[in-house]
Formats: sequence, structure tokens, C-alpha cells
Amino acid sequence: MTELRSLRNIGKELESKLKSVDIKTAEELKEIGSEEAFFRLKLKHPSVCLVHLYTLEGAITDVEYNQLSEEAKQRLKKHSDSLK
Repeated sequence: MTELRSLRNIGKELESKLKSVDIKTAEELKEIGSEEAFFRLKLKHPSVCLVHLYTLEGAITDVEYNQLSEEAKQRLKKHSDSLK
């Protein structure tokens, strides 16, 4: 079991929010995926935004969130927009 904060981009605040939606380890986050994790976060914490989704994707793929490919950003933005 690996701590969430061992992942790139995950700080204390995001770790706390993830735990509040029953995502407690890095393995669980990777298994669930960024889009499902973001969906769960959005339900409980409506203020989370697209940057949070980028952050989750970056954590899973071990990439700085602002270095994601344009293709990944477009896919994630489409997902985020579908939740509005």
C-alpha cells in the first residue's frame, strides 16, 4: 500500500479530499482512474475544477499536471464538461 502523497502532484489537501471519497492509496487511485476519481470528488467537493482532474491524471501517469499532452488535456476537459 503506497501513500497517495508519494505520487507526483498529490499534496496534503488533495490527499485529504481523495480519502474523503474512499480513495486511500496510490494503488486505489490508479485502479479507479482519474476520471472516476474526479467524478467522486466533484460529487462531494463541488469546487474541484479541471486542474484537479489534470493533477489526478498526472499523478497516475507520473507526469507534472501542466506537462500533460494536448490530447490528454482535451479528453479530460471533455469529461469535466460532461459533469456540469
